[in-house]
Amino acid sequence: MIQGFNIRQKIEERELQLSPLAAQSVLSRGRIRYEEPCPIRTAFQRDRDRIIHCKAFRRLKHKTQVFIAPLGDHYVTRLTHTLEVSQLARTIARSLNLNEDLTEAIGLGHDLGHTPFGHVGEDVLNEVYGKGFRHNQQSLRVVDIIENDGQGLNLTWEVRDGILKHSKPEDNIYGEGWGEVGTLEGEICKISDLIAYVNHDIGDAIRAGIITENDLPSSTFKLLGKSHGERVNTMVCDIIENSWAATGSSDSPTKPVIKMSDSVLEATNELRTFLFERVYRVQSKERESIAARQVVHKLYTYFKQHLNELPPEYMRLSDEIERCVVDYIAGMTDQYAINLSKTISI
Repeated sequence: MIQGFNIRQKIEERELQLSPLAAQSVLSRGRIRYEEPCPIRTAFQRDRDRIIHCKAFRRLKHKTQVFIAPLGDHYVTRLTHTLEVSQLARTIARSLNLNEDLTEAIGLGHDLGHTPFGHVGEDVLNEVYGKGFRHNQQSLRVVDIIENDGQGLNLTWEVRDGILKHSKPEDNIYGEGWGEVGTLEGEICKISDLIAYVNHDIGDAIRAGIITENDLPSSTFKLLGKSHGERVNTMVCDIIENSWAATGSSDSPTKPVIKMSDSVLEATNELRTFLFERVYRVQSKERESIAARQVVHKLYTYFKQHLNELPPEYMRLSDEIERCVVDYIAGMTDQYAINLSKTISI
């Protein structure tokens, strides 16, 4: 009955009013496996819903962002980070008349493959697994293979591309290794991820007593603002203003890109460098981080030697033993990993 209302087609027609540079769901490069279109939702809306309802998304609420096992209730988790990224990305996409649905789907899915204990867990798996480990690659593996009993979520190419390419090098923003995403919506998610973590990690570090607001580089105060809200607003507005060519209303001969102005970029890079030096590297040497490293090491060593105790659904994911073990550990929440490590001995 609902098929006759042509709901999806009407939404797709509204997408024609977006920027000529926006990704249109009807022109998607498609899915790995063909599916009949949904009568109500566009392809990108369908992807968003699949991500929200998957198991990996639910587990993000119990995964560390930066601070492991914090005592307070207001520290950022991997889930709240994901929601912040999605919200920031939607705001920018809407302002630039790009595809908000695609942007939201990428934002919600970008960290599905993140390990327990944040980047501490990622670093350990990267060290012990011979082929290396990157959370963005694991996020793509989650949506392509691991979810839905090994069938994956069968997402569109555009969402999968944005998820894979959201990761950034430690060096300066837009510096060497920054990479290029296949859609402007994916570029928005990539920079929104950075805006989110730079600002909420400052708040968490202050909350933890590692730094104070006065420790932040004074040169950034005047340009970006001193409070969390001021900094986020400055960065978002600056990106919109300097990426206006993405709306298609500019005759600029250069390819439209999602970017910051030079001055805001410099200040943001300064804050990011400050965080690496005063927060991330310090936090990685804290007792909780050292204990977390030991947990991941222990789990990896144990399950490589006791494959019969690996859940059978993970054994079906690959013919490579180490890959199956990595998939299992990467999907764990912090507390699950801690509790499981207490039950085993090596």
